[in-house]
Amino acid sequence: MEKPKIKLRTWIEIDKRAAEENYQAFRKLIKPETKLMAIVKSNAYGNELVGFSKMQDEFGADAFGVDSITEGLALREAGITKPILVLGYTIHENVRVASEKNISITLSNFEALDLLVKDKMPINVHIKIDSGMHRQGFFPKDVQKLADILLANKHITVEGMYTHFANAKNPSFSADTDSQAAEFKIAVDIFEKAGFKFLRHASATSGAMLFPEYHFDMVRIGIGLSGLWPAKEVERALEKNITLSPILSWKTVVAETKVLPKGDRIGYNFTETFRKDTKIAICPIGYWHGFPRVLSSIGHVLVKGKRARVLGRVSMDMIAIDVSDIENVKVSDEAILIGKSGNDAITAEEFASLADTSSYEVITRINPKIQRVFV
Repeated sequence: MEKPKIKLRTWIEIDKRAAEENYQAFRKLIKPETKLMAIVKSNAYGNELVGFSKMQDEFGADAFGVDSITEGLALREAGITKPILVLGYTIHENVRVASEKNISITLSNFEALDLLVKDKMPINVHIKIDSGMHRQGFFPKDVQKLADILLANKHITVEGMYTHFANAKNPSFSADTDSQAAEFKIAVDIFEKAGFKFLRHASATSGAMLFPEYHFDMVRIGIGLSGLWPAKEVERALEKNITLSPILSWKTVVAETKVLPKGDRIGYNFTETFRKDTKIAICPIGYWHGFPRVLSSIGHVLVKGKRARVLGRVSMDMIAIDVSDIENVKVSDEAILIGKSGNDAITAEEFASLADTSSYEVITRINPKIQRVFV
């Protein structure tokens, strides 16, 4: 996306160079013949679905993973022609759209299979195997029955079979991942013996980084393409061998400043009282934008390379910050919510730690209406 024609009060910057470096880091992890599916669900982890996907398409991603038909259609309408897999639930009435637009869907239960059998519509599917995580998927014990039904219904094309590892983020404890991989292989063997030819995939970002033996035919990379580590354990294990660079910066501006006297109170419910004369700045962002209310009085913003603490309650569309120790703060100065300023940085991980959540939630919950600018 090009620079906006109007001046924005808050915006997201996506670093294209860092994004390509992350993509290449994962390419180096896998064999040349192993495909890389870019997982772009949930507004591409906050990076903006279409713009981010086009960028990954240019880098050379082999396929795209989305959560819904809606996301898949957006990519098709944007001109992406490579394979697209809907990872989430597809309402049966939308199968026709998937068929017409050559979007593959996940098949994970017999109820959905019965509907596909009855309507005789050509459709490409990836079979989801429940190898132990117990979300979507067929149990391995039911896979022979599944294979028999699919052999008799040639309008359903099996493009792939996959599973998802529940506990692949700690290299010291591989037993769970090994167990799930073994269950997955049982299902794979049944389908291969039945004569099916298909892509096998199991590893998401952490699995791809820690368990190369389970790369199979394709890996699914999501959070890693954003330059974020899937877990601290993964980072500690691999940070000397792999470099990831965060691509997302969240910025806003100073909209107003004022000096308030010692003893005054601030914000909804007057939750904070000034212990000294304090210069504050108002920034036009709040919990509607994705800045959590839980960061009231504890969050920070970077202004001129220095930290300014959030004062009082985070409002729907505004926060107040303490700029008493930062010289010459004025209206229109840039304020960094996530990203670097000077020698300091507020990372998504730090943001998440204060909010008692994960970096995944932080970046995916930034309001999608905030404009993303690719720089």
